[in-house]
Amino acid sequence: QVQLVESGGGLVQPGGSLRLSCAASGFIFSINAMRWYRQAPGKERELVAIITSGRTTNYAESVKGRFTISRDNSKNTVYLQMNSLKPEDTAVYYCNVDMSRSYWGQGTQVTVSS
Repeated sequence: QVQLVESGGGLVQPGGSLRLSCAASGFIFSINAMRWYRQAPGKERELVAIITSGRTTNYAESVKGRFTISRDNSKNTVYLQMNSLKPEDTAVYYCNVDMSRSYWGQGTQVTVSS
């Protein structure tokens, strides 16, 4: 069965960095686009970044120039490097893959606060 397991969240000060990981299993990772979403309290879930099977990337305007999505097909893992973090980046971050249906991980909490 498809599994997505996020890790790497935590508490960081404004201006700091975190790297999120999402370990995938149960499907052919290399041929699928992978996405990171986030959901802040009281807000809708929003798309943060996407990486295609060909490693084309796209980002939400709010994170462009600060976040980098990457993938390691040998490890079936997608990453989100987050730099220059701001309090408004505080959210639960989810890994996602869309195939016959949409699959989600359990999420990892990122809190940016001094």
